[in-house]
Amino acid sequence: MITFKLPARQLALFLFLLSFVSTGSQAEEDIATFAGGCFWCMESDFEKLEGVASVVSGYIGGDVPNPSYKQVSSGTTGHTEAVQITFDNSIISFEQLLEHFWVNIDPEDATGQFCDRGLQYRSELFYHDEAQKRAALASLDKVVESGKLETAVTTEITLATAFYVAEKYHQDYYKKSPTRYTYYRWNCGRDKRLEQLWGPKKR
Repeated sequence: MITFKLPARQLALFLFLLSFVSTGSQAEEDIATFAGGCFWCMESDFEKLEGVASVVSGYIGGDVPNPSYKQVSSGTTGHTEAVQITFDNSIISFEQLLEHFWVNIDPEDATGQFCDRGLQYRSELFYHDEAQKRAALASLDKVVESGKLETAVTTEITLATAFYVAEKYHQDYYKKSPTRYTYYRWNCGRDKRLEQLWGPKKR
């Protein structure tokens, strides 16, 4: 075995640079979980953001373990369609994700989102720790104080529970079936309603 002995000053510099490279190359990843109606649309809305590593469609907020799409869509399990977002918080903050969340949902609708009706399509903001809870509540205050909404905000802020990943065919649906997805989104009136609420698209 061959060993190399470096002078103390060079060794210290080498160790410093090695430490910088190893820590600097690791993304500071965090998780956010949002429900805003159809998870196909939420995936599309969040995957385009710089700093977002992945967006996964799934189900949360119910009392049936590992539910199927058929079960959730029946409205009997208590779950809502949602997305779980993995993001690099050195590039995009949780607060920035919250801003994007609000302008991509209809917080005035308590019984679904856009053309999708039922509590399985409700909007809901799930927090994973106390810092996220504080940020979520502050963002809610900001939305209310903006004066853009005509009625009360119905979106609940809730501690995240088990998140169940949806079936494979739901993941990245907007990429796999762009024509069907585009028609669905248009027919559902999602962007039209969002423009009514928040103004011309900045999303």
